[in-house]
Amino acid sequence: MAILAFDTATPATAVAVALDDGSVRVARDVPAPGERPRHSRVLALADELLAQSALAWSDVRRVGVGVGPGSFTGVRLGVATARGLAQSLGVDLVGIGTLRALAAAAAPSDGGAVAAVLDARRGEAFVAVYAGGRELVAPMAVTPDALAAALPPIILAVGDGAIRFRDHLQAAGVTVPADPSPLHSVDAAVICRLADLAAAPGPDADAVIPCYVRRPDAEISRGSANE
Repeated sequence: MAILAFDTATPATAVAVALDDGSVRVARDVPAPGERPRHSRVLALADELLAQSALAWSDVRRVGVGVGPGSFTGVRLGVATARGLAQSLGVDLVGIGTLRALAAAAAPSDGGAVAAVLDARRGEAFVAVYAGGRELVAPMAVTPDALAAALPPIILAVGDGAIRFRDHLQAAGVTVPADPSPLHSVDAAVICRLADLAAAPGPDADAVIPCYVRRPDAEISRGSANE
């Protein structure tokens, strides 16, 4: 049996399969600069991982999905795919905050705070802060100038937003790993682990909903046009 998890909130499509023996297989599809995300490949990547593990879809006992915030289209596709998959397989579905998963991968052993920061476009960042598994700052969208002020002092920041707004963060004494660090990428294996640790969810897959934090661009554009 296995847990299948994936996240499509960022340009990358991250997928993982965790077996009951503790082994984990992961796959990532990362678009080249200028290319569009290929989130529609999520099930194909999952199928490949299951085959590599000599498993069938019927061996999946729980599905975990990153619920954002992040790309509106990516989050919506990921959650919808996870709902349909869980319902068709008749298994539990667990939603895991994308920022929570990002922070969990970088959590220091001393329980120190980690800020997960994603590039939210429109000149903003999605940010949340966690320490020892506790949420210190709930996910929100902020401008670069307000980013550092939203964080506790002496903190580690990870994510593509931490890279983009490195100067703002470091000026406030925040540590940001080097750009190539894997800590800046969402790890689906972490979503597998968090989904496994989660309490048994209810039977309604539709209870897992996206965390958008702010309204999508299209909705804002329609509102502006009607004003």
